[in-house]
This record gives sequence, C-alpha cells and structure tokens, in this order.
Amino acid sequence: MEINTFLLVSFCLPLILGVVESFIYDDKELETQEGLEGMYDRWRAHHKVIHKSPERFNVFKYNLNHVHKANKKNRPYKLQLNEFATMTNYEFVQAYGNSKIGHNYALRPPRKLEGGLDFQYANATNLPKAIDWRLLNAVTPVKNQGQCGSCWAFCSIAAVEGINAIRTKKLVSLSEQQLIDCDTYGNNNGCGGGIMHDAFDFITEKGGIATDERYPYEGRKHHCDPERYGHHSVTLNGQEQIPEHSEDAVMKAVAHGPVTIGMDPTGNDFMFYKEGVFTGPCGTQSGHGMAIVGYNETSEGLKYWIVKNSWGAGWGEGGYIRMQRGPGVPQPDGVCVMYSHPAMPRKNPDQPNHDV
Repeated sequence: MEINTFLLVSFCLPLILGVVESFIYDDKELETQEGLEGMYDRWRAHHKVIHKSPERFNVFKYNLNHVHKANKKNRPYKLQLNEFATMTNYEFVQAYGNSKIGHNYALRPPRKLEGGLDFQYANATNLPKAIDWRLLNAVTPVKNQGQCGSCWAFCSIAAVEGINAIRTKKLVSLSEQQLIDCDTYGNNNGCGGGIMHDAFDFITEKGGIATDERYPYEGRKHHCDPERYGHHSVTLNGQEQIPEHSEDAVMKAVAHGPVTIGMDPTGNDFMFYKEGVFTGPCGTQSGHGMAIVGYNETSEGLKYWIVKNSWGAGWGEGGYIRMQRGPGVPQPDGVCVMYSHPAMPRKNPDQPNHDV
C-alpha cells in the first residue's frame, strides 16, 4: 500500500486541535482552607458552574488531591482539573462513559471470520511508520456528546466521516442524532448505549446517513424523522470484520482509515487526562466508544495511538488522547481493553453518495 505520511506535525497540530485554556492553580493554594475555597470558586467561574455545595466542594478537593499527586509521579502523561472536577468517578462514568458496549456485544451473535476474507486489509504490508488522518483531511472537529450515552454513535460517525473523506476527497460532518433517533434495531438504544457494528449495518441497509447540518445533534432521543435525512447522504458497502484482541489487525485497519473501539474509561486518571501518552490504569469492562484516527511514537520511542473522543475540546489534548501501543501494552486486549471490539465501515471507491 502507498500512503503519504504526515510532516510538520508540531506546526499543524495547534491548527487542528485549537487552543483550549486549562484551569491552573498554585501549589500554595492547597495549604489552607481559604486557598482551597478560593480555588473552588475560581474553578466554578472558569467552567461557568453556578451550583455550589459542601458535598461538591468535598468531591472537588478529593479530585484535586488525586490530580496533584498523580502529576508528581514519573509517568508519560499528565492530568488536569477539567470540567468534571466536581463529579465522582462513578457519576462521571455513568454520565459519560457507560454506553454498555461490552454488554451489548455479548448479546450479539458471534462474528464469523472465514480465513480473513471479511477483512480486506488482513494481509496488508508496508504500513506507514506513522499516520494521522486529521492531517489528511479525514477527521471533523471534536464533538461533544453531553450527558447522553451516545458515544457509540459519535465514534461510528467519526469512522464513516473518515472513510467517506478518504474515498471522495470531501470531508462532511455527519449526523449522530439520526443514529440516536432512528437506529433502534439490534442493540442500539439512543442515549441508553449501543454498538458500532450495528450502526454500520443500519447505515448500509437504510441507504445512507444524513449530514449533521440537516439532522443536528440535540443530546436526547426523539422520534425518527425520515424527512430530515437531507441531501448528500453518505452510503456504505458494509463493514470490515477486524479480528478482535489483535493489535496487529487494528494497526492494519488504522493505516487505511479511522477505526472505532470500545474501551473502559473507569478511573480518575482517564477522567482527568490532559496530555501525553496514556498507559493506564483503567478498567477491564468495555463501556465507552472512541475512534482511533492515527498512530505514531514519541521522540523517546514510546508508541501510541491517536484517539478521538466525544467529550468536547476541553478534555485531553484538544479532545484527543494518545494511548500506548506496542511493547509494554497488556495483550491481547491493549490499554483499557481497547482491542476488544474494533470496527470499521467499508466504502468501495466506486460507491456513490446519494439522496435518501
């Protein structure tokens, strides 16, 4: 295969990610009750949080203590007090990372792979050393699912946007809301969670997915409105059957386009991730969907995936996280069990888009 790898990453990434101002504190503020109370009020003003209570202040102090101690450890990633600082990890996971992906996949019939024939990149060779689909105009800006368990829809749409851009050379933002409202087949249930394989089946069988402009996101489920499917609907030819529990298979897929994954976001480190290569710890139950949009390695040789999240640009590296791959990663499931349920839509080069 021949793919042009990216150059000038340090110059281009600020243009892609944008600039999101982080909440910064001074260590001296941790030494007194007055300093902590002042920090709490500054954080509330920074994130436009009106509600204030002794209970939320206690949660804030608990999370602050975790972030502060974690950042003093010698690890390849750092944490920050982001917009989730007054949520317990349990509350956070229930609100933002509980799409029940592993549960829903367990309810689905096992996938049958026949000698790798359903994964067209199974025998791919000469993969690029690094690739970033953001720099190749195949990734839309980071979106925000809000407190709706719709990550399955966001990562599915990210992958469809990617393969469509690669095939047509046009990047179009597509509709997560249409999946939430209309994809009620199989194991998908709007804000109640879902899985990516069923989303790709829905788009294939229904003849396409609407643009985001025509069917915009509202963060809650409505009745399906076929009249809003709109123009320039993007079509698929099914999906790749990427072998599970295989870093090699995931890499072969990502070399050809964005790939969705299910992972476990449990743990304060993932919740407050700011920057660097995330190595864990996290849980072992797949509940949150994201999209791998590239891979690379640091100047020190630490290999990582570039993963797009759906919690807005204020989380992580402009809405992205770099997750460790390669040597040192737990096998066969990867960091946060991210190799458990990889998925990728298929769109043939000659497959046209059309109105639904």
